[in-house]
Amino acid sequence: MEVPTPPPAPDTTAPPGAAPGAAGTAATAQPAVVALKVLFVDDEPDLAPLIRQTFRRHVRDGRYQLDFAADGVEALERLDADPEIEIVVTDINMPRMDGLALLGHLRERERNHKAIVVTAYGDMENIRTAMNQGAFDFLTKPIDLSDLETTIANARVLVEREREAQLVRQMFGRYLSAEVAAALLSNPGVLQGERREVSVLMSDLAGFSAIAERLEPEGVVELLNVYLGRMTELVDRYGGTVDEFIGDAVLAIFGAPVSRTDHAGRALACAMAMQREMADVNSELARRGLPPIDMVAAVNTGEVVVGSIGSERRSKYGVVGSPVNLASRIQTLAAPGEVVITEAARRAAGDAVQVAETREVALKGFADPIAVHFVTAAAGISGVDEGDLELPTSVDALVTLDAPLPVTYSVLDGKEVSGAQARGALAAVSSTRAVLRTDEAMEPRSDLRLTLPVAGGGSGDMYAKVISASRTDSGPEAVLRLTSVPEDVGAALRAAAP
Repeated sequence: MEVPTPPPAPDTTAPPGAAPGAAGTAATAQPAVVALKVLFVDDEPDLAPLIRQTFRRHVRDGRYQLDFAADGVEALERLDADPEIEIVVTDINMPRMDGLALLGHLRERERNHKAIVVTAYGDMENIRTAMNQGAFDFLTKPIDLSDLETTIANARVLVEREREAQLVRQMFGRYLSAEVAAALLSNPGVLQGERREVSVLMSDLAGFSAIAERLEPEGVVELLNVYLGRMTELVDRYGGTVDEFIGDAVLAIFGAPVSRTDHAGRALACAMAMQREMADVNSELARRGLPPIDMVAAVNTGEVVVGSIGSERRSKYGVVGSPVNLASRIQTLAAPGEVVITEAARRAAGDAVQVAETREVALKGFADPIAVHFVTAAAGISGVDEGDLELPTSVDALVTLDAPLPVTYSVLDGKEVSGAQARGALAAVSSTRAVLRTDEAMEPRSDLRLTLPVAGGGSGDMYAKVISASRTDSGPEAVLRLTSVPEDVGAALRAAAP
């Protein structure tokens, strides 16, 4: 390589942007920069000191870090030792491995770099080969050092843009699956609001408020992180998008921003997988000394508006529409371990969905009764590779009490008591269920708060959902799924069992 005469050294004592002679004045604070690592590959022994002299100011202010190699073989060793090298300036004619061969190796390794090739003037064949191998730019010999600085500065702009894009991808990745993040980054137009048929999955923890009251705040956060982390992984696996976390609830959408014809099947399969995952979640919580939790899940399908929601200062990609509200409403009908879906979701998911119960329910905000199905299994769901899916069905046996345990109970509307206290008695119990005898018939799928005596002469509350109601010779009777049982209440139930 022909070594050019270096340009006059600039006045390095003056702050950037200062007029000549301004050395010694206070420099304006500059934002922190990330050093750009540049590797020069050339067998010319005089190159390294010349480059160090030319870029000494940039090295001193932290904008560049320089490294050198005598040929392509040594360059690969340098690159392997320091994966953060982002720009390679390489000669073509070198011993052992030339610059074009080096470019080929870099391309095979899919290195994230910008290569600037040094070549003889008019050597168009080598230039075309270098550009086809992914070179960013080329320089002719003898090198004009001003031209070299400009070319590296241009490469730096592109590198910094790619750094910012990678940061955006990483930030997106904390909230969206890799597939969804890629769709948003490659096609920002999907952020504009549009009508689309999607499936909405809503899951929630049963009795979480009571659990949160008994735990320290750090324990609540740890429990939620374990649970929400597992659920998010499943939403990603089935091709959904977590729209938001609402406390302990997960709202996910399937079919946007990535359009899918099999969104209902994916949403249903995901809900069932979430229920199946709860055994492992509770094993992990037990290892951490945290209490077990139960989950309910619901799926609905319908036309919504999806896109960027919010203001110019703050917004998110989300979904709005009546189908979202309906998914939230029917989710309150599910007992722990259950998945409830609408008729629209069942039709969209296919005929292979098996249900244990179908009910028509009147819901707030909806003029007509809504048909809902409580799913037990599904087979042959489009877009799902697992084959047949089945919910866990283990049910502990009820133990009939020698003497019914008196209780008082109230019907809940959401988390609020909607009626006066009434008296009843527990005729049978297990760790998760109970049989309640009452004077008045109970409405299936209603929520109850029950108060019963505990050790020490006091009383304690537990919460339950009515699974089924019937009339026996002894009067109205309801089978309850217990949703929240504090330890003192659980001890009282165990003590009452024979």
